[in-house]
Parts: sequence; C-alpha cells; structure tokens
Amino acid sequence: MYIIITRAFPPELGGMQSLMWGLTKEMSKNFLIKVFADYQESHENFDNCENFSIERVGGIKFLRKIRKAQLVNQFLRENKVKGIIADHWKSLELINTNKKKYCLIHGKEINHPQGSSLNQRLIKVLNNVEKVIANSEYTKNLAIKSGVVEHKVVVINPGVNPVQELNKKTSDKVESLLKIKTPRLITVSRFDKRKNHEKVIMAIRNLKQLYPNIVYICVGYGEEEENIKKLVNELDLTSQVMFFKEISLDLKNSLVAKSDIFVMPSVIHKTSVEGFGISYIEAAQYNVPSLGGKDGGASDAIVHEKTGLICDGNSLDDIYSSLNFMIKNKKYKELGENAKEYAANFQWDKILDKYKKIFN
Repeated sequence: MYIIITRAFPPELGGMQSLMWGLTKEMSKNFLIKVFADYQESHENFDNCENFSIERVGGIKFLRKIRKAQLVNQFLRENKVKGIIADHWKSLELINTNKKKYCLIHGKEINHPQGSSLNQRLIKVLNNVEKVIANSEYTKNLAIKSGVVEHKVVVINPGVNPVQELNKKTSDKVESLLKIKTPRLITVSRFDKRKNHEKVIMAIRNLKQLYPNIVYICVGYGEEEENIKKLVNELDLTSQVMFFKEISLDLKNSLVAKSDIFVMPSVIHKTSVEGFGISYIEAAQYNVPSLGGKDGGASDAIVHEKTGLICDGNSLDDIYSSLNFMIKNKKYKELGENAKEYAANFQWDKILDKYKKIFN
C-alpha cells in the first residue's frame, strides 16, 4: 500500500490537482492506495466514484496541516505501508516514520532565498526523503541550487490522460462562434503576472496589422483579470480577445482543439516560476503547438522548433517574431503534428513506469 498526501486534489480544478489525480488514478491500477487530501465542497460525489480511499481534512490551513499529519501518523502505526508520496515538502514536515518517502517538487514552492527559514525547512525535509521527484530539468537544477542533495533528485515529468473524444455539439458551437477568426491563439491558465498575458496582448496589437482576423482566446481567472481586460480596452482589441471563465471541460477542450497555437511565454515573477507547464502537453494532444518562455521548465514540454517555440518572455519583440514565424505559411500545422506525436510520451502509463523504477 502507498499513502498519497496532497493539498491539491479534485474536484478542485487546476494543474496540480490534475497531476495528483492522474498519478493517483494510474497508481491505483497497480497498488492499493490511500489518499489524504484537503477538504473540498461537493467532494462526496467525486470521492464515491473512485476505486481508492480518500480521507478529507478541513479547517484553517495551519490546523489542517497538523490534523492531516496526525491522521497519517496514526494510519502508519495501524497499517502496513510501503511508501508515502507527497505533493509538497510541507506535507511531509510533520510525518514521523521510517517508511520510504517521496516528494514531488514543482518550482515556485522551493524557490526561496538560500539561508532563509523556508529554504532551511525545505532542505531539512527533502534531504531526508528517499527521492525528490522534480517535474523538469529546470526544477531539478533549482532544487540542487537550493541545497538539496543531487543524488536524491530525479526528473519525472507530469503525465496526461488520453484525450476524450470532443463533444460534437460543443465543438460545432465553438466553430460557429469563431467563424472566420484566424489565426487562433489560446491561453488556458490563471491570470497572474507569471503567465505573461500582457505581452501576448501587446503582440496581438501588432500582429493584427498583418492578420486582421486574428483572435486570442483567454480561458481562466485570477488576480490580474481586471488589469488584462483594461489593457485590451486601451489597445482597442475587444474584437480580437475573447475571455472565458468557469467553463465546462467539454468547452475548454473544444476551444483548445479549434485553436492553432497555445501561447504561454511564462516569466519569473518574484519567486513564482513555471516548473513545467502540463497545459503545453494537453494542447499538443489536439495537434496544437505551443509558444513557451525560456524561464522555467517549458523546455521539457516543448521541443524548440519541432513541437513549438521557446522564446524570451520578457521580450515583446521575441514574442511577436515567434508568433509571426508560427503563423506565417501556417507553420503551426507542421509543428502541431510533431507536438501530437511528442505528447504520446507523456501518457500516464508510461510516466508510471518511471515511478515504479524508483520505488524498486
């Protein structure tokens, strides 16, 4: 049996939630699994549909962490457990056991100044686990720079589930909505500084001169939403930029599938960094290539000039020229075919084989 301790789990939506659910679901095909997850409203219907046990822990964050650790420690005393997998180093801080522990790392949660209290705490935890599982080469190097012992760190990229067949009714509705809009660019992410929506929108203003029917689809929500919408109005791009939030999975998938380029040239903002970018792979499954940023782990998800492009997200000129290169002569079609082929390497069954190797 393996225990999975996670702060991010469905039915809550998000990249981390998808990662932990996908890993748990695939592991449950091979091992007995017990999950300790944070409480979510309406979790009962989700939990009852799964073939593994999920224990939810509620309360304010600090007390929730203590309570969850108490429940895990008690479970360890009463059951035979082979190993523990955690989504965050803080999830292991209060776990007392000699069982093998594995901790996933993602980027921003370990990106603290060397010598700071957070840095010292994470080093103490991560240097006392069996393996630290980094989501990209970038995150691995960041961990080593932070003080994690190199031989403990292994790179295993996040996985994706096979794409579901598109809902024809939803897909037709999207096609009708977009009509003659082309080329079609899309970003699916939170609206925050790191995702770099602002520079993409400024690039759209210039690309509109070459491609009058261009459209940029923004799916998500976040603290920068109002600032981004204000910029769109100031640049007179309301006909070129479309916003969607709190939409169904069917609609999100159809919007991605009907797009030409997935655009997320992420940058480092304060300590926040894109450790990998599973959304690049999810787009690739629909023959959609990506434009990613050089800062972070996008290079593990995008093969430069083969499945998309890596650019300098801090440079408006680089974002513009990269998008123009992909649009001109419909280069995105060739890149998209390559991207779909590359995405097959990230199917969860293949990713789990890498986990099995470190478990053994």
